[in-house]
Amino acid sequence: MRDIGYTIKLHRTKRNLTQEELSEGIVSLSYLSKIENQKARANPEIIQAFCNRLGIELTNISDLQIEEQCKKWYDMLYDHFDKQEIMTRYKELQKVMDRSINNQTIMFEIHKIRYYIILRDFQKALHKMNELHEMADSFNPPHKYYWNKFQGNYYSFKGEHQQSLHCYKKAEKVHRSAEIEEEEMADLYYAISIQHSHLLNGLETINYAEKAMAVFQRNYNFIRCAQCHIMLGIAYQRIKMYDLALENYNQAMYLGKLNNEEQVIQLAYLNLGLFYFTTGNSKKSIENYALALKTTDLDDELRLDAITHLIHSFYQNNENSKAKEYLTLAWDALRLSKEKEYYSFYRYTTQVYTYLLHGELKDFVSILVEEFIPYLKQRKNYQYAVFYSKLLASYLEDTDKHRGSMQYYKWSYVKSWGGVR
Repeated sequence: MRDIGYTIKLHRTKRNLTQEELSEGIVSLSYLSKIENQKARANPEIIQAFCNRLGIELTNISDLQIEEQCKKWYDMLYDHFDKQEIMTRYKELQKVMDRSINNQTIMFEIHKIRYYIILRDFQKALHKMNELHEMADSFNPPHKYYWNKFQGNYYSFKGEHQQSLHCYKKAEKVHRSAEIEEEEMADLYYAISIQHSHLLNGLETINYAEKAMAVFQRNYNFIRCAQCHIMLGIAYQRIKMYDLALENYNQAMYLGKLNNEEQVIQLAYLNLGLFYFTTGNSKKSIENYALALKTTDLDDELRLDAITHLIHSFYQNNENSKAKEYLTLAWDALRLSKEKEYYSFYRYTTQVYTYLLHGELKDFVSILVEEFIPYLKQRKNYQYAVFYSKLLASYLEDTDKHRGSMQYYKWSYVKSWGGVR
């Protein structure tokens, strides 16, 4: 077994044993170190002695059987399986892994990163990454592929998009030697497209989304095709190719409804809402955001996004009573999101419109100038920094404070046309 040394090391560290404690009376400390680092091969008698001390066994279940069981669990981590079912299967497999040495040990440990991400337990995911880090250089190509991909998943969820892209690209480099299946590669291409989108790399977003969709189309995976259409819509919208953006959003909506896929329908409504918001069609923007709010199980962050865009649209239309109704919904949604990373952004947004709609204009200016716009600039969220700078500039202009107005209009213009990154 190629990974026997790493497997011994994993079981040793899980049981909080030192190398001295495991090696005593079996082999020298230096020889155990060589075995664990794949620099020496242990004979069957030594392996059995290690197993006895670790309380594990060379399993009677064939490697092929364990591989099949693990593969079923690995597949569950990609499909829309119930989390409880994923956890149940994990616990069953963990019992087998805890008491045995087999060829799936390393791959199983690597997939735990993905498992913890699905459960949104990022602390455990990071701990597992740190635990595996020192042995990563000697992983075989399939191990390296998933090791890098799942690290990319982790950094993506943490909002570290440049680091996520770096990991995904390392996975892409080894995919041929790892003999990765076509559908799995399409999933990686889609993930890379998302990171390029976050980093505002429009052409790369389009390139990878199209590469992913070509595979999904060949495999008749229309849900994943719909997700790619949304990515393409976002990319084309950013470069102001509005006809292509709208075409892709509508295609995503069609595929979502055709397959009764609620999440795709939600995303299509939300992106159509933003599309019409950006292009100045307030009526259609309100219509799509309102439809998104009517869908079931809408993510809390997406709910807040829809609500705050509706508040602004109603405010722009001088429908202040409607805007105030949605302000109430926004504060209710915020109470459920206090521990979330996005809480501060939406709290600022909701507070800004609360001041604006209730005529507390001194506080409106103060929170934008002293808190919210600096907050956005610090986080390099220039898209919204531009938006709220223009909102502030418009108010200052209306109140004859032309010098302040020009300052914010000028900054917005430079960021809008000078290459926001």
